[in-house]
Amino acid sequence: MKKTLMELTDIRKGYDLPNKGNVTILDDINLKIKEGEFISILGPSGSGKSTLLRIIAGLVSPSQGAVLYNGEQIVGTNPGVGMVFQSFALFPWLTVLENVKLGLENKPLREAEKMRKALAVIDMIGLDGFESAYPKELSGGMRQRVGIGRALVMEPDILLMDEPFSALDVLTAENLKRDLLELWTEKKIPTKSIIMVTHSIEEAVYMSDRAIVLSRDPARVITDIKITMPHWRDKQHPQFTSLVDRIYSILTKREVPSVDVAEVSKKKLEKIQEVPAGALTGFIELVEDLGEKVDLYKLADQLSLDLDDFLPIVEAAQLLGFATILQGDIDLTVLGHQFAEASVLERKILFKEQLTKNVPIMEKIVWVLHSKSNHKMEREFFIEILEKHFGPEEAEHQLDILIDWGRYAELISYDEKAEVLYLENEIAATME
Repeated sequence: MKKTLMELTDIRKGYDLPNKGNVTILDDINLKIKEGEFISILGPSGSGKSTLLRIIAGLVSPSQGAVLYNGEQIVGTNPGVGMVFQSFALFPWLTVLENVKLGLENKPLREAEKMRKALAVIDMIGLDGFESAYPKELSGGMRQRVGIGRALVMEPDILLMDEPFSALDVLTAENLKRDLLELWTEKKIPTKSIIMVTHSIEEAVYMSDRAIVLSRDPARVITDIKITMPHWRDKQHPQFTSLVDRIYSILTKREVPSVDVAEVSKKKLEKIQEVPAGALTGFIELVEDLGEKVDLYKLADQLSLDLDDFLPIVEAAQLLGFATILQGDIDLTVLGHQFAEASVLERKILFKEQLTKNVPIMEKIVWVLHSKSNHKMEREFFIEILEKHFGPEEAEHQLDILIDWGRYAELISYDEKAEVLYLENEIAATME
């Protein structure tokens, strides 16, 4: 039986935010990481994936629960992990050798031994001959190899990687994935387990043995999927595409709660994905043109969109009742087909109907504007309402997308210079 390297029990993480009190980011997270496992953590944008990774590393303390390493609770930095960051995190004034050797700064080793280990890792990650080069002289892929080398030189039991390939171009990323996977599968590195945060479902299925899928607001473990396909994996194999479809299906499932408009300001609002009406319209047209039941995985690949860019569009289409997801396929609803085939004016009417039906805060905004004698209200008024649910920064984003959708539906208008939302006279007249 494989040894448990790390265990997370009842992890919760919350932050105190202005006007919102304590907001829970992670809740009821329970995980065991065993020797020999390559684990990927997936979830929607803003779901707390990176926060979870930092809790494992000991860089962030949980509000509740415990992190155990080799059976001992960790307080502070976890001594058994090395971390690779998305942004490379190299020191520009240090050479490749010096950056890698920095990983051994706090190790009780002689300088000669540190040098030997650093040079061995540099050779292993394919940077032999670049020991004296500075980061500015390296490509993005080479810089990330330095970041990986700095983590590996520590000989950590667990290698943590936070979206390590997302800042690289496609070809460079694919090359680095294969090289890292070769080091792992052929046991050329002493690391006993790897945990990777990624926004790419295909990347997770290609590289890992387990895919842990998180929900959002707060993040909880939806499912923990074992991936048993042997390496090297064929991305065109039916088993591979089926598993990718399964995870897409899990991530795109949503429940639309019934909310009384009169109680909107008292209840937690559902976050609206930041998808402009124009992008959503184009997406629905594309799905219509491709025919019934379009495979989400293939569609995302065709559009060259990663998970963080693709899922919001899918969720917005579902929210407004224009699309449904079943077993990894997206299909337009009857309304979705009507919308795709409609004229510009007819689309606006359909969009308006679905917006007021499925987004209660929009109906509240229209009601407030209509209740005013001049049918106008400052932006700040609505920001204050939204801040109680989302916090200052997200409140701005939410109102921006509500204004975008409202203007497309011709429900509301907006004076950007005066920062005032208002109803056109003809719109207000129809509500009398």
